[in-house]
Amino acid sequence: MSQSDELRAVATPEELAAETLAEARAEASTLTSRAGADEAVEADQDAAAAAATRTPAATTPAPAAGKGSLWRDRNFLTLWSGQALSQFGAQITELAIPVLAVLMLDATEWEVGVLNAAQVAAFLVVGLPAGAWIDRMRKRHVMIVADGVRAVALGTLPVLALVGALEIWHMIVVALIMGIATVFFDVSNQSIIPSLVRTDQIAEANGKLQSTEQLAGLAGPAVGGWLVGVLAAPLAIFLTVGTYLASFVALLFTRDHERLRSPDDHRPLVHEIAEGLRWVFGNPLLRRIVGTTGVANFFGTMATTLLPIFALRELGLTPQMLGIVFSLSAVGGLLGAIATPRIVKRLGEARAIPISAIAFSLAPFFLPAISLVPALAFPLLVVQFFVMSFTILLYNITQVTFRQRITPPRLLGRMNASIRFVVWGVMPIGALLAGALGTWIGTVPTLWIAASGELLACLFVVIGPFWGMRELPDAHEEHGTGGTGAAAAEDGGGAEPGR
Repeated sequence: MSQSDELRAVATPEELAAETLAEARAEASTLTSRAGADEAVEADQDAAAAAATRTPAATTPAPAAGKGSLWRDRNFLTLWSGQALSQFGAQITELAIPVLAVLMLDATEWEVGVLNAAQVAAFLVVGLPAGAWIDRMRKRHVMIVADGVRAVALGTLPVLALVGALEIWHMIVVALIMGIATVFFDVSNQSIIPSLVRTDQIAEANGKLQSTEQLAGLAGPAVGGWLVGVLAAPLAIFLTVGTYLASFVALLFTRDHERLRSPDDHRPLVHEIAEGLRWVFGNPLLRRIVGTTGVANFFGTMATTLLPIFALRELGLTPQMLGIVFSLSAVGGLLGAIATPRIVKRLGEARAIPISAIAFSLAPFFLPAISLVPALAFPLLVVQFFVMSFTILLYNITQVTFRQRITPPRLLGRMNASIRFVVWGVMPIGALLAGALGTWIGTVPTLWIAASGELLACLFVVIGPFWGMRELPDAHEEHGTGGTGAAAAEDGGGAEPGR
C-alpha cells in the first residue's frame, strides 16, 4: 500500500495548513504527493526549529520562492521524467519476474513464496536503521546509488537466462540485493521533495508523481505482457534495467537544496531509531493506520504471492492476458487518484480512511471466488483489481498526506522507515506463509484464508475515532501548540501527542 506525501502547514499554523489542504481537495492533480517546501515558509519553520533544537544546520532550506506551475520547473521535471521511466520499467518487471519463475523455471509454490519474500525482506531487516542513516545523508545521493545497484543486479538475470545458466536461487539473491537498494531508494524518495519544490507546490508535485505512477501501471503491464510473449521474459527485464539507468542519470542532473544535519544533532543510532518509533506509535491515529496497513499487507502479500500460479497455471491465462488484466485494473488507481479530492471533500478527510479500508478489505474475496466460475476469470480479475486500486489510492493519499503533514522535517526519514518497517516488514512473512500453505493445502484454499485475513485489516480504523471527525488534525493541533511541528517535536520528546 503504498504512498503519497505531506501537505505542510505554512505561514501562520492556524491558517495555512487548512488552506493547503483545501487546495489539495480542490484540484484533480492533488493526489498523493510527495511533499514540497516554500522558501519563505521553510525559512520560518527552520528558524523556529533551530531556536528549539539549537542545531540550525539540521534544517533543510527550500528552493527560492517563485510563481508558476511545476511545468516550468526544469529541476522538478528532470526528477519527474526519470521517475516516470523507472516506474514504467518496474511495472514490466513485476510481470516478467513471476513469468520467468513460474513458466520458464517451473518454480513451486514454496519457491515462489521465497522469491517474493526476498523482494521485501530488506524492509524487515534494515528498514529501521535505514531511516536513521538516511536522515544523516543527502537523500538524492542515496537514490543515485540505489538506482545504480538495482540496474546492475537486475541486469544479471537476463544475461544468465540467455546463456542457459539461470536458476531460481539466482533470482532470490538478486531479489535480496534489489530489496535492500529499494529500501534506501523509497525512504529517501518519500522525504526528498521538501528540498525540491515550494510548499504551495506540494499538491501539484504529489499529483504529478502519483498520476505518473498510475499511468505506468496502466501501460506497463500490457507492454510487459506483450514483450514477454514476443521477446520472452529475459529481454523484457533488459528494458527495466534501461529505465533504472535513466532514473540514475536524471537524478545526477537534479539539484536539491538539502543540508545535512549538524553532527551535533546526531545521537546513537538506537536512540534515533527509537525516536522515530515513538513518533509513529505515540500518535493514536497513526497507530491505527499502521495496524490496518500492516494487516492488509500481510494477507495481501499471501494472495499476490500465489497469484501468478493461480492465474497462469490453474486459470490458464497467458502472460499477455495477465498483463492486460493489470493494465485495465490500473484504470481504477488512476480514477481513484483523480477522484480522491472530491471524495475527501464530500466525506471528510478522516472518514475517507475507514470507508476506503472497508472497500479494499472486501475486494480480495473476488480472487478465490473466481475458481468457482473460471470461465469468467478475465472480467472478474479486472473488477477485483479495479476496486482494489481505486480504494487503496483513496486510502493512501489521505493517510500518507496526514502523516507527512504532521511530521517534522528532521524526522521524515525515520517516520517513513518506522512505518515501512511494520507495514512492509510483515510482507516477507506473508510470502513465506503463502508458499508453505500453498504447498500444504493448495493455492485456492490459501487464497480464501488470505481474503478472510484481509477483512480483519479494516477493524483498526473502523473501530476508532475517525467516524467522529471530519478533518484530521494538523501538526500544531497534534502537539497542542501553535508552533511548528519541528519545535513541538523537540518539546514533546516524541511522547504521545496531546489531544
